[in-house]
Amino acid sequence: MAAAVRDLAQVNAELQEQKERADMVDFKMVTFSLGGKDYGVDIMNVKEIAKADKFTYVPNAASFVKGVYNLRGDIIPIIDFRIFFHLPQDKKDDGQENMLILHINDQVYGTIVDRIDKVVGLNHETIQPPHPIFGDINIKFISGVVEKQGDLYIILDVVRIFAQNKEDKGKAQAVAGDDGGFYVPPPPTQAEQSEEQQRAATDTALGFIKEGIAALRRFSVTPVNEAWLRRRFAEWSIGRTGEDLQLRGASDADEFLSSFHSPNTGIFWDDDYAAAVKSALPDLSSNNIQVWNIGCGKGYETFSFACILKRRYPDGHIKIWANDNDIMAISEAPNMVFDLDEVPEYYRSFMVKGKNGYSFNQAIKDSIVFEYHDILNENPLPDLDIILARDILSFLSEQDQNKLIACFGERLKSRGLVILGQNEEMSGEGWHSVSAGPVSAFLHNA
Repeated sequence: MAAAVRDLAQVNAELQEQKERADMVDFKMVTFSLGGKDYGVDIMNVKEIAKADKFTYVPNAASFVKGVYNLRGDIIPIIDFRIFFHLPQDKKDDGQENMLILHINDQVYGTIVDRIDKVVGLNHETIQPPHPIFGDINIKFISGVVEKQGDLYIILDVVRIFAQNKEDKGKAQAVAGDDGGFYVPPPPTQAEQSEEQQRAATDTALGFIKEGIAALRRFSVTPVNEAWLRRRFAEWSIGRTGEDLQLRGASDADEFLSSFHSPNTGIFWDDDYAAAVKSALPDLSSNNIQVWNIGCGKGYETFSFACILKRRYPDGHIKIWANDNDIMAISEAPNMVFDLDEVPEYYRSFMVKGKNGYSFNQAIKDSIVFEYHDILNENPLPDLDIILARDILSFLSEQDQNKLIACFGERLKSRGLVILGQNEEMSGEGWHSVSAGPVSAFLHNA
């Protein structure tokens, strides 16, 4: 009897030891669902989780490659696990896909799953080998199965899924490896590319640029600026290949956009530019000239334009509605005082000397109304003869660009003029270019 008691005590001790080992957490996994089943991946391979709805298409890629995605300046391939494993796909009402961003062998990949759940901690000894019964996914991609609080999780071997097969390099942007995994090889060199492949590679690189300047500087590529973008990309590509073509941060985005902005941004327009603007202004049928100046900033642009208008229409009654959403700049603009040396010759005849320096005369000041205003909100303006909106449209979303262009058409009189940024253009019915030199100008219903 004593021996039986000792054996029972030993069994209880062993059971307690097993329970304590099982309760000890030495493995954590991020859990998610695919096709109605629960899965997990080692948390050490998870960089972060994210949501996205727009990916850049990659030509010649495998069907499970959703495209590439700009993750804060890093361009990463996006793999749809549902397609890769031939599983049904949940429809998203908002179009936003759930992504696990994985870090595998110094490479970063985005993987699309149905739903991301939680982090689960467990003891690695509780993980059991996979069994062929889990037929939805090839057993070679499963590192184990585990039960936790009544839920059964299939643990994926993501290192093996993303296994690299060097012999397959150059076949496609993403291809299956010999073991059923896949990799995303570097693009072929120019010598290896056909003309069609070069075009596809250029379009892909250009897609990276578009995503980069949108994410880093809110620059939206549309018909307003696409011609400039392609010219700039051709310049940018000289001497650059592969990753060097990409924008790796805000400084690269600023360098890429450095040639976009119009002359004399944020300062008085110089004499040559003022003369070019004056020559682009049309004859007007009325002496009452109504002007909308969008994004006037501190007022340098507005004062410059007011003087040009006075020279072009000496008998005109000019009113400029100068708007900006920088309330400090708008509040300071009417009372600006200058040293005469910093004012171009073109404007000096419109200036008077005061106690603290030179300012514009009363006729110029009376012609301008500086107002704080967000251009995407309604603004009760009269019918307009001229709209001045340099480098404004390109930094709005495509939807807001279209909204503002429609507003221009509604506000302008027939043969009214829009002056855009040097590298912007108005396309579509009802607009006619009268651009000259650095001035991009368009007549409405000409």
